[in-house]
This record gives sequence, structure tokens and C-alpha cells, in this order.
Amino acid sequence: MSDIKERLRTLLDYWIEHNHEHEKEFSDWADKAASLSSEIAQQLQEATTKMAEASDCLGRAREALMKSMERG
Repeated sequence: MSDIKERLRTLLDYWIEHNHEHEKEFSDWADKAASLSSEIAQQLQEATTKMAEASDCLGRAREALMKSMERG
């Protein structure tokens, strides 16, 4: 069981960091795309927001995992 928890903690850390990188990239490209199309920029900003929401969910999962690891 401990191996699963440790692996999951590692994965959650990785996924959260990776999502933050994508958020930044999406946002940067939304800014660049704004001169081409407001619709494209808007969709990229929406993707940025949804990626942040996914990161929040992953963060809450990590918090729950850490609590379960403290309990044993």
C-alpha cells in the first residue's frame, strides 16, 4: 500500500507542475493569438482556466493523500 501512496504522491506532484507549465504556455499563446482572432484567444484563455481547475483538483487529491499518509 505504501508503494502506491508514494508513487501517487510523485505523480500528483509531477502532474501539478506539468499543468502549471501548460497554463503558462496557453496564456502566452492566447496573448499572441489575440491579434489574429479574439475567438482563438478566448478559447486558449478558457483552456488556461480549465487547466488551473484541474490543477486545483489534483492539489486537493494530494492534500487528501498526505492526510491519509499521516494516519498511516
